[in-house]
Amino acid sequence: MKSKIVECVPNFSEGQNQEVIDAISAAIRSTNGVSLLDVDPGPSTNRTVYTFVGNPDAVIEGALNAARVAYKLIDMAKHKGEHPRLGALDVCPFIPVQNVEMEECIFCARKFAEKLSAELKVPVYLYGFASEQEYRKTVPQIRAGEYEGILEKITKPEWLPDFGPAEFVPNWGATMAGARKFLIAYNVNVLGTKEQAHRIALDIREQGRSKDEPGKLKKCQAIGWWLDEANIAQVSINLTDHDVTPIHTSYEEVCKGARDLKLAVTGSQIVGVVPLGAILQVADFYISKENLFVLEEDQKIHLAINRLGLNSLGPFNPKERIIEYMLPDDDTGSLVNKSIQDFVKTVAARTPAPGGGSVAAAVAAMGSALSCMVGQMTYGKRQWERYDSQMRRIIPVMHEAMKELLSVIDADTNAFNDYMAALKLPKETPEDIVMRETAMEAGLKKAISVPMSLAKAVSKQWDSLKELATIANFGTKSDLQVGVKCLETGVLGAYYNVIINAEGIKDEKYKNGILNEIEEYRTLAEKGCQETLLILQERRA
Repeated sequence: MKSKIVECVPNFSEGQNQEVIDAISAAIRSTNGVSLLDVDPGPSTNRTVYTFVGNPDAVIEGALNAARVAYKLIDMAKHKGEHPRLGALDVCPFIPVQNVEMEECIFCARKFAEKLSAELKVPVYLYGFASEQEYRKTVPQIRAGEYEGILEKITKPEWLPDFGPAEFVPNWGATMAGARKFLIAYNVNVLGTKEQAHRIALDIREQGRSKDEPGKLKKCQAIGWWLDEANIAQVSINLTDHDVTPIHTSYEEVCKGARDLKLAVTGSQIVGVVPLGAILQVADFYISKENLFVLEEDQKIHLAINRLGLNSLGPFNPKERIIEYMLPDDDTGSLVNKSIQDFVKTVAARTPAPGGGSVAAAVAAMGSALSCMVGQMTYGKRQWERYDSQMRRIIPVMHEAMKELLSVIDADTNAFNDYMAALKLPKETPEDIVMRETAMEAGLKKAISVPMSLAKAVSKQWDSLKELATIANFGTKSDLQVGVKCLETGVLGAYYNVIINAEGIKDEKYKNGILNEIEEYRTLAEKGCQETLLILQERRA
């Protein structure tokens, strides 16, 4: 089981004094159980964004350690910068990354706010999912009036802090602690004035210019500012939900606004780290828009970096900027990460798992991989270029199925272990017995869902496989023959696993449904394999 990981992204109002920036970094880095992933100072904004991860308790302590140092070294009475700010530690969000629900991040925000205010005697506001008041839920709502407005604002009943004294602390200001989804801090470079960049920002941000003139993009905050160190203007964007408004959507809208003002856009930058999924969204957009053929993850990342111009103000190194590539590796026990030799030896060991389900998934994944290879050995070669358009359609089917089937290898073993844990539950009292039987039924259903997902993944490929068999590079005939037999074998393995687990199911309606469904997948696999092999057998070079 992967460990719990929470991300914390405190923004401190200091981006010019390297000694202060380094001291805060050292405080975070010295905290047991956290990994400091990124430190991103901005001289013009006079603000530094720190990104670190760890278990819930560790990130709370890491944020407190950083705040203790900042309290001694940052004086807000002397602070000036392009970025709006409320305090020395301006915002401190907690974000779920792995095996953590939003409720735990809300707890982190509240616990951090409680401890910070008690120790340093400073006011703290809750925002995002941690806030229970709609009129003070977002950072712009709370930050309105900024540091200079705190003295007047903080004594009003509706603006009393959630934690700490309702008074102005000159050297500190106030802090916002919250729980939120992953926020992407993203800036687009514009060769124009600060005012022109801000005009574009007003057009795209969700709040727009006013209630009567809302902006184009949901879940988007934006302002325009001037970047002294690069001598350019930027549209500075916070995307609070990249599933609603992806990075490429905001970039394209800024480009449209710049064209209307006859301004050039010269790339963009991501501040801090970014989720892998957000970068792949960008790649998929441009692949579709430009009718490109790109399969591999590293190539998709390269495409996204290129299209957004993410190297324009400094190198964008995926290993240092994409959060999934930076997380501590606690997945060493994963079957899919083992060498072939170690995997086979693990299967051979005197343990019930991994067993037939994981092996069936591995065999099926090999079948999809071989089929994908056959397609790639045909695509792009002049001898078969008349089939290029078909290959661009066929190959991704196998490639996506291969990735899906790889995930089933570990999922099957994990499901078995969950069922075994249910078997070990106590059965001393009638209540124990009911709870144990309920857990066992749920465990069996989970154990059935995994091979069912294998069968479904394979079933999506048969039409494409038959088409591939008709036109593929004839020199790869035997590879495809092996591949389709692997796929058939994988489905048969799934079939046997579903049948044996279904024996323990008491829910007759569910049981009959899945038995009928797996029988259909088995029949489809046998028929698909036979028809594909017949096509290959009858082909002549």
